[in-house]
Amino acid sequence: MRIIIGADHGGYQLKATIISFLRKEGFDDVVDIGTNSADSVDYPVYGLKVARAVAAGEADRGILVCGSGIGMCMSANRIPGARAAAAYEPFAAKMSRRHNNCNILCLGERFTGRDLALEIVSVWLREEFEGGRHARRTELLDQ
Repeated sequence: MRIIIGADHGGYQLKATIISFLRKEGFDDVVDIGTNSADSVDYPVYGLKVARAVAAGEADRGILVCGSGIGMCMSANRIPGARAAAAYEPFAAKMSRRHNNCNILCLGERFTGRDLALEIVSVWLREEFEGGRHARRTELLDQ
């Protein structure tokens, strides 16, 4: 599974932690698009880049991190085919996959502690889309 990950200055530290975690868990195809410092950057640049890559099939899933997860989520959902969800706890991540076929997980470094964030990522990566009645609904989103 190819995972593309990006962050702004408010999320770059958690992004680095997630990348390390993914590699330890055997996800070797992780593409880091930055940013890698506390220097102020514009979150839409990274949110849109990840969303475009996922929507185009260049990556299977995306992860975005900013201070809250909200700005990244709003950015990513501007791109048709991107289905981003901000998840602050594991059940939200689980249901975002099962019912919404979420392909981009958004996290907030200022809202979510390291251990909880890694649990959210782990749950989100393991869950499958249920399809069925949910497929019709996600297809409507992509139209």
